[in-house]
Amino acid sequence: MTETATKFYTVKKGDNLTKIAAMYDLTLDQILEWNPDITDPDVIRIGQKVRVSAPDSSDEYQPFPGADFFVKGRRSPIIEAMGNRLVEVDCSAYPDDTPDSRWSDADQASYSKWQGRLGFEGKDADGIPGKKSWDKLHVPAVLAE
Repeated sequence: MTETATKFYTVKKGDNLTKIAAMYDLTLDQILEWNPDITDPDVIRIGQKVRVSAPDSSDEYQPFPGADFFVKGRRSPIIEAMGNRLVEVDCSAYPDDTPDSRWSDADQASYSKWQGRLGFEGKDADGIPGKKSWDKLHVPAVLAE
């Protein structure tokens, strides 16, 4: 990554996407384009990371979206990119080695294999990504189209 790496804002109590966009002199459409995992612009969570600068083409790997991003049923291209990486590093628990964009038990089991490979044990190998293990996985950057 370069010094012009993509910037993220951490959602605080009372925030909404329109307010965040205004703080960075952006439009709501830009925020939504740069954050494809936000499917409802009226629903954001405290602690959620929101991309507030244009994706830099030099950003090779997807930044860690935070552990609270990985909840059952969430759909995101980030999850599919992570799953494909887990298949590449032989840590797949996916049927037919075909991950999709929805966080599932197979994603969690696959990520747990990855954590185990890194030497994590117990609750540190529960299959929920953490920053250390995520950074070592090298998930390719996912950009909105």
